[in-house]
Amino acid sequence: MTDTSTAPDSATATAPATAPATAPATAPATAPAPTTVHLGANQYGKAEVRLVRITRDTDRHEIEDLTVTTQLRGTALADSYTDGDNAKVLATDSQKNTVYAFAREHGVHSPEEFLLRLGRHFTTAFDWYDGATLSAEQHTWERITVAGREHDHAFVRAGAGTRTAVVQVDGDDVHVIAGVTDLTVLKSTGSEFHGFPRDGYTTLAETDDRILATSVTARWRYLPDAVAAGIDYDAVHAGVLARMLETFADLHSFALQQTLFAMGRTAIEAFPEIAEVRFSMPNKHHFLVDLAPFGLDNPGEVFFAADRPYGLISGTVVRDGIEDAPAAWLAVPGFV
Repeated sequence: MTDTSTAPDSATATAPATAPATAPATAPATAPAPTTVHLGANQYGKAEVRLVRITRDTDRHEIEDLTVTTQLRGTALADSYTDGDNAKVLATDSQKNTVYAFAREHGVHSPEEFLLRLGRHFTTAFDWYDGATLSAEQHTWERITVAGREHDHAFVRAGAGTRTAVVQVDGDDVHVIAGVTDLTVLKSTGSEFHGFPRDGYTTLAETDDRILATSVTARWRYLPDAVAAGIDYDAVHAGVLARMLETFADLHSFALQQTLFAMGRTAIEAFPEIAEVRFSMPNKHHFLVDLAPFGLDNPGEVFFAADRPYGLISGTVVRDGIEDAPAAWLAVPGFV
């Protein structure tokens, strides 16, 4: 059988591909610089230690109820973050146990005194700690009255705000901040709000008679010299609250900002131990309900209490002539 396949004709054969031109030489790519990091600000401790101490040395018992948080800091702690070296990490469980042991051995007294004692202990017993933030909320109890007489060992939880305290230990510097939170107050008249700018998005009506309500969070810093000399923290705390409440009640208010400033001023004027007062005060709005669809008038008697959104007013009232102390407010959130 004759082979009919033929070799490619030389005239029609595909010519070999031309070799590409040599690409110009380029500099080798520079390797990216390695990413590096370092440890920033840090602290650690036991949060929200629930402590209840009953003093029962007489038939009339006393109750002290705190929620305590300990936070310790120091440059020597860096190894625990970077290398997992716990040689200088006082366990948070040990911190918790210290709170309970100190309550038994030394008592509580005022939350400020208790935190000062803890702070001095942590920063002297373990000299690698540079500082500490100790904070507490005090939960108040009142005696139950039976047949017109206060009971010796039965109590009911009081509701006029929660007392707070913060102690900052920073080397040789010690700062004490007292305060209150969730102090809800309301006045049914004696408040106005008008004269504010209006634009195309303004719908709020001006008023010369409104409900003014807020939940006060206030913290006041004591002057370091007063702390060193000794303060009756319970007496000052009660006095500050009394004067703030009196001011809220008596001041004819044109804005919550004005009320805030007046409350701080009266505290500083009354107590020379206080350097400054910081406030955070939401405006708890109350809106008059339109009852006309039901054929009823509403002469300022029925309101809708709105929980959100709300105006949030913050401000600081400072005694003239004192030095700022930013270290005192370290890790104290919510204040300008």
